[in-house]
Amino acid sequence: MGSEEGAGFEPATGDGPPFTGTAEARAASVRTAFEGLLQIRRLTGDGRAGDPEATPAPWELHQPVRAVALALESSGAAPSAVDASGQRVSAGYRVRTGESAGTVRVEWAGPPGSGAAHHEEEALAGCAEVLRRLGWTVLLYRGPRRRRYLEVEPPAGVAGVR
Repeated sequence: MGSEEGAGFEPATGDGPPFTGTAEARAASVRTAFEGLLQIRRLTGDGRAGDPEATPAPWELHQPVRAVALALESSGAAPSAVDASGQRVSAGYRVRTGESAGTVRVEWAGPPGSGAAHHEEEALAGCAEVLRRLGWTVLLYRGPRRRRYLEVEPPAGVAGVR
């Protein structure tokens, strides 16, 4: 992820460049954005689960890739990254639009030889735990070449984009 100076905050999806600023500055930006997300949940939550922070807010349902990426980055999970030519340069989560409307796909990606495929089961289990704790429905699948990925969607009964 590049510097936030002069631009709005964007959570790392794993398809951007490596972050070039200080780790402390990035952590502060992520923390501020995530605290804002929790405040939005408190203000817009319907309290069905007894904890308004445990259900995705309407904002998240309309921008699920950003919401899921923010949740993962705020948990301390490492995002993958690509260089200027599009070559993957680090192993970590990759968040992108899912196959169905309102869903998100989370993969564990890395450059050739990084061992990402060997770490994906444990890494994706950690990602799934974070997202479930935040109220998302998470399903684990195997795709081509038996690579695992998560499909993330809003919980049943939450009005929004589905």
